[in-house]
Order: sequence, then C-alpha cells, then structure tokens
Amino acid sequence: MFKTLPTIPSFAPARVLRFGSSVRTRATGHRHGATMRKGTTIATSALHSFFVGGFECSSHYVRPGERLDEIAATGHDRWARKDYERLRARDIRVARDGVRWHLVEPAPGRYDFSSVLPMIRAARDTGTQVIWDLCHYGWPDDLDIFGPAFVARFARYARAFATLLANETDDVPVFAPINEISFFAWAGGEVAYFHPFATHRGDDLKAQLVRAAIAGIEAVRDVRRDARIVHVDPLINVVAASACPGECAAAEGYRCAQYQSWDMVSGRLCPELGGGEQYLDIVGINYYPQNQWIHGRAGFDPGGAIGRLDPRYRPFRAMLAEVYERYRRPLLIAETGADAAARPGWLRHIGDEVRAAMEAGVPVEGICLYPIVNFPWWDTGQHLQNGLWDYPPGPAGGRRLYRPLAAELQRQQRAIDRWPLPAEELPTAEAAAG
Repeated sequence: MFKTLPTIPSFAPARVLRFGSSVRTRATGHRHGATMRKGTTIATSALHSFFVGGFECSSHYVRPGERLDEIAATGHDRWARKDYERLRARDIRVARDGVRWHLVEPAPGRYDFSSVLPMIRAARDTGTQVIWDLCHYGWPDDLDIFGPAFVARFARYARAFATLLANETDDVPVFAPINEISFFAWAGGEVAYFHPFATHRGDDLKAQLVRAAIAGIEAVRDVRRDARIVHVDPLINVVAASACPGECAAAEGYRCAQYQSWDMVSGRLCPELGGGEQYLDIVGINYYPQNQWIHGRAGFDPGGAIGRLDPRYRPFRAMLAEVYERYRRPLLIAETGADAAARPGWLRHIGDEVRAAMEAGVPVEGICLYPIVNFPWWDTGQHLQNGLWDYPPGPAGGRRLYRPLAAELQRQQRAIDRWPLPAEELPTAEAAAG
C-alpha cells in the first residue's frame, strides 16, 4: 500500500547496534513552563523532572523461541522500588518503563497484572512519575501482528492497563503506545531482524502499528481524557556519499523517511489509517552517537559514521528545531546514551545542544538517560556498559554506580537549574569527580 514511500531501513542500523507566568524550568519539580529568549513560552510540562531514567524493557523474540525479558534480566522486576528510590536520590523523578504485554495477557482477554502492579505501586509510593511503554516490541504469542485482531486486542489491553493505573494513582498518566514504529517496522517487517521475522513487509507493518497506536490512544483517553502520549522514534541525519544529484536525492529521501510514522499518526500521510493531529502529543526522539551516517552505509560502520568533528555532522540543536518546526509539538529526548568511557562526554554534548535548542525557542520537555541500568545486549547477551548503574543487583537490591556519568548528570542538572544562563562556568564531570 505504501510502496511509493521512501522505505525506512536507512536509519534503522543506528538503533540496531547503538551499543556494541512562566518560570525557569527546574531539574526537580519540573511543572512550570520555560520562557525562551525569543519570547516563546513552553506549555506546562508533562514531566515532574527534566531528567528521566529509562529502563530497558524490550520483550520481543530475537530468534524463534527465544524471547527477551530485559526487565527480568536486569533485576528491575524484583527491585523496582529500590531502582525508583535510586532515581529520586539523584533528583530524577521520572522513569521510562515498560509493561510486558505477553505477561499481562496470557490468554485472549484475560489480564494478569501481577508482573506490573508492584512497579505501579513502587512508583506511586516513591513519588516517581512513569512513562509507560505499552508495547516495546513484544506481544502475546497467539496474536498475528498483521491480522485485524492485533489492533483490537492492543486497544483492549491499553484500556485495561489505563483502568488499572487510574485505580492505583490519581496522577496524570503518560503512555508511549508503540515504541519506535519506524525501527519496529524495519526490524520486524523488512529485514527479519526480530519477530515477526518478515521481509519486504515493512510498509505493511508500519501501517499496522500506526493503526494500533491510534486505537490505543483512543482507549486510554476513554479512561483518562487528560492522558499524555509520547510517540518515540529515532532522529537521524543521512548525507550523500558524493555530489551526484541522484545520490543526493536518495540520501535526502532516506533522511526524510524518518518522519513517516509521526506523519501517519498525525494524519498528514496515509490518512486512511485514521490519524489526526489530536493523536500527536509529545514527540519522543531517540538519539545516539551512531545516528548520523553516509547514505548506503551504517552509523555503526567506522567507514559510514559521521562523527562530531566531521563538517557534515549536523548539530543536534538544528535537528531538534526541524522536528519542532514540522510538528509544533513539545519534544522529549526519549533515549540517549553512549558506551563505556564515552558516557559523560556524550551527556555533556546532548545537554549543551538541548539547552541551545531551548534558547532558540524549541520546547524540550526533558532528557531520558537510556538505559539507566546496564543490560545484556539482545543478540549476544553481552554485558553492556552504557548506563548509570549496573546489573545484576546485589542481595539487598544495591547496584554499582558509574561515578563519572553521575558527576556529569549532576553538572547537567545544575545547568538546567540555572538555565538560560550559560553552563560554561560549571565544573566538568572530570573535575567534579576529582
């Protein structure tokens, strides 16, 4: 149905191997708008703190018969309360977390919330606001994701979870209905990287996921009309390998394809899917060091990646401005992070760029450190070093802290506290860490 559209595979590899009266916004109590230098005022923030801790919550099949459960693998299911308390101790009052649909709905229409209810109550009791991912690539085994029942079942499940949440807490809920629709469509529908292991059906899967997201939004808004919605996808830049006009046009087509899922949800593209502007609320942006590359290569390929010192590297602030100009919606950096010793420097770069974008009038709701806890990589089980804390937790739920990143996070929080004053006067993470 969408074969005339530019396909989305171009930017997927950055996600696949990314690890190998307004007042000034505060890092805590982030409830007020922020006055921009150009006079733009951000609407009241949806989030309780500017910085967010994101728990890796993928639950898909990476190979037939081998389903991931990253929440369990990191011990977050057993130690959610401790994990949320750790966030609070670092002045992070918002988490991004996941509902494991395959556990919640073990049989059609039968819901068992025992896997998520302790997390809901831990969040409530610790005063942690959660952005709930309803489908982070995983769904019940009996469902055909391409069949019409998928959309209806997702909507019923979303309604059931929203009802549970409304019964447990009075806080305004925040949902991410379907995580990374564009990447999901590429990985599951185009190249058989993960379940449903289809090929050349990326457009079909993308359309189906958009239908499901819209139905899910309607369902949760039937329960809470004030629910906030975050639509998350990668933000990328792709440049041509040469000045050849055909190559330049192809690279730009790949780059612009990143907007398809947001355009579909908002009804600007393929309106027959049922999209409309009312469904696009907060635009969630995932951005990693590998998200800029040369067309025809990949961001994780040393010969294809465009580094920050490359003149072709596009400033992140400009990319954010382009998204905002296109949709006029508040933005959330829904995932960002780097590996090993690069973590503090990457956060510093992102913080600088986000504040510059805000200074120019772009409303950014916050920055989500993702993952906040290290996790085993999908394909290999490799113990990644990309979070603020490590796994597995100790016998009492303790986790080892990566201090250089903690120091840089504190510096960035102070910079946001002081914003729009410049952050250059603040000590670096290295100096703060001694």
